Amino acid sequence: MQALKRHSRILAALAAASTVVVACSSAPSPPSSEASESSSQPGTASATQPPAAQGLEEVTVQVPDDFRAAPFDEPRKALVPKGWTLSVWNRSEKPRLLAWAPDGALLVSEPSSGQVLSLRPTGAGPENQVLLEGLDQPHGLAFAGSTLYVAQSDQVDAYDYVDGQATRPRTVAAGLPDAKSPDLRGAYSHALKSVAVGPDGAVYFSIGSTGNVSAEDRTATPPRATIMRVPPGGGPAEPFATGVRNGTGLAIAPDGSVWTAVNNRDNIAVPDEGPDYGKVIPDYVDENPPESLAKVTPGRELGWPYCNPVGGPANMTFARDVQTNADGSELDCAALPPIEQSFGAHSAALGLSFVDGGLPAPYDRGALAGVHGSWNREPPRAPEVSFFPWQNGTLGDQQTLVGGFQSDDGTRWGRPVAAVAGPDGAVYVSDDYADAIYRLAPPA
Repeated sequence: MQALKRHSRILAALAAASTVVVACSSAPSPPSSEASESSSQPGTASATQPPAAQGLEEVTVQVPDDFRAAPFDEPRKALVPKGWTLSVWNRSEKPRLLAWAPDGALLVSEPSSGQVLSLRPTGAGPENQVLLEGLDQPHGLAFAGSTLYVAQSDQVDAYDYVDGQATRPRTVAAGLPDAKSPDLRGAYSHALKSVAVGPDGAVYFSIGSTGNVSAEDRTATPPRATIMRVPPGGGPAEPFATGVRNGTGLAIAPDGSVWTAVNNRDNIAVPDEGPDYGKVIPDYVDENPPESLAKVTPGRELGWPYCNPVGGPANMTFARDVQTNADGSELDCAALPPIEQSFGAHSAALGLSFVDGGLPAPYDRGALAGVHGSWNREPPRAPEVSFFPWQNGTLGDQQTLVGGFQSDDGTRWGRPVAAVAGPDGAVYVSDDYADAIYRLAPPA
């Protein structure tokens, strides 16, 4: 059986090599389950070892009686820091990105239902309210003072957030590409947009690529596979960073810099000179290229689809993609600045947020990332919540904050999307696979 599975994977990979695949990095699923993708260094042992998980212990997830529908119809175990607890805090339909409102409510986007929920903590669990509805795949959420920004699949809007209500909507960026765009004819793999607001009031949002290898995205109007910027006070959006295949994670660091977690491409060919050069080989694809966690600066180029990151976990350089840029004429990969941090191949990092105080050490300053896990790797890359410490103006190496969502046989009971630190000193985690929001609480 294993030999047959292996043979099937090789045939699929060879077919992909012959066409420079336009496969998306997300498995066939509802639009709310945005993609995953890629990791490692040519010609060396994999640079994408599992993240450090020291100091974690296995606990049983605490589940209130009202929330015991599957997958919590049986006990579930998770790995958390010693002395911490993990509980199911709320359940809803495929919750995705999270943002804390100024009045202490946790806002949750639900692309599949077109809603943004408001969850107000009480002593007996959250009080649920629909804040916004009838939206087109709302995903990214961000606050600047009392202004709420919501990224839909085709536009970014701003609202006044007053007395727990979102009012006076106005559009910040319109006409964004999604499956309804006439030129795309429904073929759009990364419709979900994310949004962040810089300390100067500039609004940043992501536009994912059409597919796995769709170089025409770079010259589209507006360009796809970018991080866009709307200047303070408004105005037309302009590309801020390019070659960003799917920058679903988008957040502002403690020093005001913009960071993105990128789902890189699938089914890349071996770039090393030798007998396997130019071939799509499953063992290589399983570990390459790494997913990127990059600081986004004006005009930064992240290479897709002509250059792929190699090495890591930190300061990854680039190698030419031999399927799209074999002679280097499309883009000079060696001239691109190294990428600051990485995740393992096909990790599918989605939500990204920063912590600047409020959590116990050593988690008091750094980045939190929801790692959705792979759909196309053997064995599957495990879902988790990752932590990257903030050190000297940059991010240190990946650590596991919450794990245990995947069994040894690759089956899963949960897939985290995003994690944010709450005003109560706990971490709140969305999971669109288990339809849950967890509360990860430190020792009292």
